[in-house]
Amino acid sequence: MDTASPWPPDQAFWAGTFPDHTTGRNTPFLFKGIIPATAAGPDDVLAGFEAIRGAHAAGTGIKAHARVYVGEERRDDLLPQALTAPSWDGGVDAFVPWMQDLAAAERFSLVINNLETVSPALAAGLGTFLKSVIDGWGLPLGGAEQVAFAGNYSGTAFGIHEGYEDAFLVHLGPNAKNFYCWPAEQYEKLTGGKQPTYGDYRALLEEAEHFLLEPGDALFLPRRVFHVGTQDTFSVSVAMPLYTYPYAQILQSRIIPDVLAELAGDGPDDPLNEPSAMADVAAGPGSVTDRLVGVGRELLHIAADRVRGAAREHAEQRWATLLSNGGWELVEGDLARQEAADAFDPQQVAPGAEITLIAPYQVTILNTGDDTQHVLLRGHQTGIALDVAALDQDTVTALNDGAAITLPDSPELLAAVRALGATGGLHLTPRPADTEDTEK
Repeated sequence: MDTASPWPPDQAFWAGTFPDHTTGRNTPFLFKGIIPATAAGPDDVLAGFEAIRGAHAAGTGIKAHARVYVGEERRDDLLPQALTAPSWDGGVDAFVPWMQDLAAAERFSLVINNLETVSPALAAGLGTFLKSVIDGWGLPLGGAEQVAFAGNYSGTAFGIHEGYEDAFLVHLGPNAKNFYCWPAEQYEKLTGGKQPTYGDYRALLEEAEHFLLEPGDALFLPRRVFHVGTQDTFSVSVAMPLYTYPYAQILQSRIIPDVLAELAGDGPDDPLNEPSAMADVAAGPGSVTDRLVGVGRELLHIAADRVRGAAREHAEQRWATLLSNGGWELVEGDLARQEAADAFDPQQVAPGAEITLIAPYQVTILNTGDDTQHVLLRGHQTGIALDVAALDQDTVTALNDGAAITLPDSPELLAAVRALGATGGLHLTPRPADTEDTEK
């Protein structure tokens, strides 16, 4: 399929085409044929669902999860059957009757969250698109997620609902999907509020902006836009919400508590840990209030001076972590990460072996200011502590550019590679057997 822009979209697209067509990134727009079939397809989504079924059979706890809907009703009673029934034999054509038989219904929908953690193909393929988003538009501080919608449903199970994040809806086909959007102000005038609309909303569809999604299309959905999808035949779409958490939420949940914890006093000899005085009953709680206010103001004054350092440390850690994970949000229970780590054999790390990064993950480095550095790969929290000399910048750059590195006889580098293998971000090709035989 010919694409409407280069693949992946270049700087000119993000600096000009994208904001021009979306009124400064504020209105929906359908970019036709922007995602090549080689980057993502319906079978990749079904493979991710099969991975979830395999994890369920093995009793492995994972973050990715599926939901089954018949009409607008969430059918959790059908999920155990969807996870345990014998697999369909074939691709999309076999999957549809398999789900119809399981649901005992003609129409159904399957929703999968955190698909990127169970589908290496989609993590890499749509990760190429996400990297272009980051390079051309910016980094969402909460990362991005993949949410798949597969089915032949007459309407999205959530009804007409509001999106709270900027997102791209990538349509994979094989058939088309109708999509309808309303600005928040218009929707409120039409319905009298912001609540989702379920049931028969055909009259509202006549007032909406309509998009026909075909395979390879990507619809930009700005935050706070109400929307719904409808279709007559089976198709698959993958939403990519960009999580941009409020700064106040990051401060409240991650930074300020750490700052205040450092100011809470260290041991009984710290002045801040001086026990409260016996409260004068006659004076009442007023004196206690005054003392709490005084100490609180003192603590907050000191904390304000320390927020910059704590914020910088948090921002650098978050930045490096997200970039190392290809921009995908970091979650526990990443099945594909664990499987890649398990497949890495540190005993095969030897001179002559070859390493490459698993797409779309990157190596990022947090310098500690001494002779060690924290190397992050695939979102590995805090990073792997390595000597500065163990992994030079030229090697990091080559790996991030997609190069295959043949390992030299360097004990420091070999040790670093063995440690990084635990992140699940490295692919190792052992040195050829004939090379080993020749050396012997």
